[in-house]
Amino acid sequence: VQLQASGGGLVRAGGSLRLSCTASGSIFTINVMGWYRQAPGKQRELVAAISSVGSTNYADSVKGRFTISRENRKNTVFLQMNSLKPEDTGVFYCYFQSLPIGPSSFRSWGQGTLVTVSS
Repeated sequence: VQLQASGGGLVRAGGSLRLSCTASGSIFTINVMGWYRQAPGKQRELVAAISSVGSTNYADSVKGRFTISRENRKNTVFLQMNSLKPEDTGVFYCYFQSLPIGPSSFRSWGQGTLVTVSS
């Protein structure tokens, strides 16, 4: 599965950005797509994820500010980020996880898109 992400950029604190990521290739019907973030000097952390049936999961730090959604017909996931804070700055990586988890499951990563929030 190949992933193409877009939507990063520079925004002031309090502003909004919308990331999108489209998957192509052998798309398993049952899957999870989402976003990780890697801030400078820190490990990559999960920001939000959404399953193919719409179940969502968010990092505590973004609950109430970020909303993840997806359009299964287009194999696209979106991350609407509102009330952005400087600590949200980082490279956002889209991922695709095939389900169920097992010997044949796999995870694919997008190329990363930079989000910079200025104070």
